[in-house]
Amino acid sequence: MADLSGRTAVVTGASSGIGRETAIALASAGARVALGARRTDRVESLAAELAGDGHVALALDVTDGESARAFTTAAAEAFAGRIDILVNNAGLALGRAPIAEGSDEDDELVLATNVMGLIRMTRACLPHMEDGRGHVVNLGSWAGREAYAGGGSYVASKFAVRGLTEVMRRELVGRIRITTVDPGMVGDTEFSDVRFRGDQEAKEKVYRGVAFVTPAEVADCILWAVTRPAHMDVDEIAVKPLQQATQDLIVRDS
Repeated sequence: MADLSGRTAVVTGASSGIGRETAIALASAGARVALGARRTDRVESLAAELAGDGHVALALDVTDGESARAFTTAAAEAFAGRIDILVNNAGLALGRAPIAEGSDEDDELVLATNVMGLIRMTRACLPHMEDGRGHVVNLGSWAGREAYAGGGSYVASKFAVRGLTEVMRRELVGRIRITTVDPGMVGDTEFSDVRFRGDQEAKEKVYRGVAFVTPAEVADCILWAVTRPAHMDVDEIAVKPLQQATQDLIVRDS
């Protein structure tokens, strides 16, 4: 059984979707969890619902350096100075416009969140991780392995996450475990609500006729990775629905 008793974890973007389910999974395995998100009411409510005790819910905007530093300092203090697991989950996509028709503002926000946010939180948490004990999990995407038209800055950001994970693995080899989890089509999240700005028809079209992967199933992958023996590093987990082979080859139920 997965056992994280005595371990501490930070989960960014914990207010919904994969982040929320990851926090639930880690806490259920015995970890104390620091939940970070801009929507503090949601993470405060979640912290009160988690199994075990000692969890903390704090405001976190990964695009803001001061917010990231304040969050990490508070989390480390709550955990007696030690952070064992960092799950870099915070991320978003905006729109499906071709690059020629996109907006600088949208692209800058996607890259600031998905790339700089990940770098910023990793840099802040690493000093609180013990060699041989720390573990960084980066949420990538199948979009970081295979591009698709209309993916724009989101695809670029997830290719960057894949590259950054490789850099971390080389820089921290023998000290800190590094894992990337790259899901394909994941439904039942607010990801597409944000991407399509509340356009339910556009959201439903993406997932129509597909038994998609759920946030809880991705969280289970993360839990498996962080509960392997300390000498063992799970480099990569890629998970997609049975009906999805590539970004463009998807078999849908009629």
